[in-house]
Amino acid sequence: MDFEVINTTTSDELLKAIAANQNSNFRIGAGFTDLINQLKKQNTEELTIINIAQLKDEAYTQIVEEADGLRIGTLATASDIVDNNFIRENYPVLHQAASKLACTQIRNVATLGGNICNVSPSGDMTASLIALKATCHIVDCNGGERAELLSDFIIGLKKTTLKKNEIIKNITIPMNDHHNIISGYEKVGSRKSMEIAIVSLGYHIQMNNDGTITDAGVSCGAVAPTIPFATSACDFLLGKDIQDLTEADKEEFANKVMEYASPISDVRASEWYRKEVLFNLSQTIFS
Repeated sequence: MDFEVINTTTSDELLKAIAANQNSNFRIGAGFTDLINQLKKQNTEELTIINIAQLKDEAYTQIVEEADGLRIGTLATASDIVDNNFIRENYPVLHQAASKLACTQIRNVATLGGNICNVSPSGDMTASLIALKATCHIVDCNGGERAELLSDFIIGLKKTTLKKNEIIKNITIPMNDHHNIISGYEKVGSRKSMEIAIVSLGYHIQMNNDGTITDAGVSCGAVAPTIPFATSACDFLLGKDIQDLTEADKEEFANKVMEYASPISDVRASEWYRKEVLFNLSQTIFS
């Protein structure tokens, strides 16, 4: 591999490097868990890597509890998320997704921003964040900023709305309205470790004290070109008593999740199998 590397340690250096390379072929690297494999498969001549692994800016690196939710820097690693007690207690779907990502060595370097920008339909942390209605906060090399729901940020297979002069600075997750939650990340693969999901399901459901569902987020991974947010399935749950859900309710919920599935058959699983697994996972949320 033959490419130039620009190391950045401050946000100013980063934005200047992005600005200076607008007419060049460049990639941004942090944990390099996905990028190294991609570089092995492509021509790297006249390629520049902007390395942000040593960036010190807290807006990009820290996990911060705020009044209206949680802010996670794009450089936070999967291990940072696994070790964070606030995430474990308040957003189990994200904690479980990070815990199930690859192995310890990879979790120690794999970043949240990298998981998002790799734009894999089976991205574990990305799927959990979509279920949590997370928002991407994006900056450009001219000092501009914008915010966009992660579910809108990903627009197709390996496609996002990110422009060449932009980078994700951090991600925010809304604060829970209630402490009563059903939240988790189910991942099915052909083996227990180092596995890319054949099917995944992220869910984060909030209830008030009498068990009435007040908010819901559900995402399904590896069953479509993107990771869809199952809007109609979430809307179906709102206002229902979690204790009074019937088997028919659970089946209808699962059918509504299935509306967002358009899986393919490949060497890892058939279309039929993926649909069956997703349907069954969707019903067992309330078991």
